[in-house]
Amino acid sequence: MSTVLVTGANRGIGLEFVRQYAADGARVLACARVPGEAKDLVALAAKSEGRITVHPLEMTSTASVAHLTQELDGTPIDILINNAGVYGGDHQTLRDLDFEAWSRTLAVNTIGPLRLLTALLPNLQKGKEKKAIAITSGMGSTARHDGSALIYRSAKAALNNAMRGAALALGPDGIIVVLLHPGWVKTDMGGRDASLFPDVSVAAQRKLIAALSVTDSGRYLAFDGQEIPW
Repeated sequence: MSTVLVTGANRGIGLEFVRQYAADGARVLACARVPGEAKDLVALAAKSEGRITVHPLEMTSTASVAHLTQELDGTPIDILINNAGVYGGDHQTLRDLDFEAWSRTLAVNTIGPLRLLTALLPNLQKGKEKKAIAITSGMGSTARHDGSALIYRSAKAALNNAMRGAALALGPDGIIVVLLHPGWVKTDMGGRDASLFPDVSVAAQRKLIAALSVTDSGRYLAFDGQEIPW
């Protein structure tokens, strides 16, 4: 039985990852910033016969990450899914930038996933699959930048760059680090006009994750397996 840790598990793509992995018999460590407010997640865990456990995690807090690592000390993790993220608000054009929001977005979308990855390396090393997945976005592609959403794009581009470095550093340990773009998904962030439902996106991503090998480490892929230009 695989053990999967999912951040941002309270809604959207994260909640769907939890639902699907648990349905397939995996043990799921579901992390949410405020578990008491994650009603759908808590209800799902209550019906899971112990397969899903809910853990508080504030991605921007070193203390919160340390508490989680202490709680999970010695627990093997096969797949880490760094999914938690924010969009960064409405003021993202060059002439209307919210610099405070930019700092917060970088803290959540870029620094947070690296903080968690480094903290959970002992757990990943104990796992059988040793896969660290960062949920990014096609909007993090510098090659495809169209001048919009400067805050969100830059935070995801920085995440891509940092995780690429992590993949190179962790290669000797056999840990596979991959960046996945889930597509344009109908979530609170993606909106109603998005082209994919969460269950379709997550099913495709899970299939891709299952097939990953050490030769894939450091790649930047869409949910359908297509390579995305950096």
